[in-house]
Amino acid sequence: MMRKGDTMKRDTDVLIIGGGPAGIVCALTARWNYPEKKILLMRDVERGVIPCGIPYMIASLEKPEQNAMSYMSLEKQNIELVVDRAVKIDRRNRIVHTESGNDYRYEKLVLALGSNPILPPIPGIDKKGVYSIRKDLNYLKDMVEYARGCKRVLVLGGGFIGVELADELSKVKGPEVIVVEMLPHLLANSFDPEFSELVEEKLSSQGVKILTGTRAEEVMGDERVRKVRLSTGEEIDVDCVILGVGASPNTKLALDAGLELGKGKGIWVDEYMRTIDPDIFAIGDCAGKRDFFTRKDAPVLLASIATAEARIAGANLYKLKVLRESKGTIGIFSTYVGGLVLGSAGLTENTAKREGFDVVSGKAEAVDKHPSVLPGAHKVLVKLVFSKEGQALLGGQVAGGMSCGELINAIGIAIQRRFTITELETFQMATHPYLTPPPTMYPLVLAAQNAARSR
Repeated sequence: MMRKGDTMKRDTDVLIIGGGPAGIVCALTARWNYPEKKILLMRDVERGVIPCGIPYMIASLEKPEQNAMSYMSLEKQNIELVVDRAVKIDRRNRIVHTESGNDYRYEKLVLALGSNPILPPIPGIDKKGVYSIRKDLNYLKDMVEYARGCKRVLVLGGGFIGVELADELSKVKGPEVIVVEMLPHLLANSFDPEFSELVEEKLSSQGVKILTGTRAEEVMGDERVRKVRLSTGEEIDVDCVILGVGASPNTKLALDAGLELGKGKGIWVDEYMRTIDPDIFAIGDCAGKRDFFTRKDAPVLLASIATAEARIAGANLYKLKVLRESKGTIGIFSTYVGGLVLGSAGLTENTAKREGFDVVSGKAEAVDKHPSVLPGAHKVLVKLVFSKEGQALLGGQVAGGMSCGELINAIGIAIQRRFTITELETFQMATHPYLTPPPTMYPLVLAAQNAARSR
């Protein structure tokens, strides 16, 4: 494997820039579909991390490095790996220039450039003790070690990353944890209030202080953070600030090469992940997304979406071998907070109404085993949102035990296949006392029936 400092000029057939989940899956898919091609994957950090596992480096994992990305599957498939940073794409000659002075000539280029953490324009945000979420193992190990030794940690942002960080930090003996979110509820972009409130109750019960409807306006201190001034005027003593405010697509390399962005911030791609240059593809966080229902820009950055796009691109690099299309981004999320599992797919009721949909919704509660006194049984809450006239499923939310992790995926399939109220009312399912709710009280069916009654 080549590393930074080694200089070379060489040709390859498929060059993939980006060593995250999208890059890995694209490389493997390309190998399966084009076994005769030379494939090279370039990543810019020596030791990357599994993105979804970043919060769990704080407490759940015994050692932070247990969340390191593995590239063994690529080496076994004769996919070459290099550690270097691409700095320029020469589209005319199909050459990528790198930070180390290396040149790579390609036939097909895949940009899996990922995203950059958002740094809000807050005075003092660059002080020591303020950490963003970077996908670099050494940086994150430093963050974890520092945060564990603090008396008070402020997590800025109440989305998924912020909520999961707060949950993990609450398990560490010592730090007091505060979450600051400018919206009225945590996870407000992905859940309706009744589900957000479940998360807030869970974190509060673990000692986390939650400040919603509040902004951080200044990070105060000398070289190191000492206080944070809030929009309420309050100044809070803190030792550490972790920025969980999201990320934006990394598009500079593409823009410098003359590639176009879509209506949002991501690189424009067609249904097969091709950019305006037929020899260059873009996948994952750096690629533009379009909403499944409205076709508007959908800035949803998920590894599950990235790997789906990677399979589409990897299979169709040289020709459209199979009809694999990107139908738009549904947005399927799940999280785990203090033993509570929540999932969301498609549009929430609030979002659907803001977009102008005429909707009906139905809720149902059941226990995920039957009889409910079986060991390990959990109550499950399901909410389904349908279009009022066409009856198509627009979205769903779940909360409960571990079974909800796959229950939300079933709802995602139903959205993608445009299931109606009637189809979910007559849904045929496998049931077992230890594995599912009873067939008489299956929550997906009951929620659909309740939606039908409210029409």
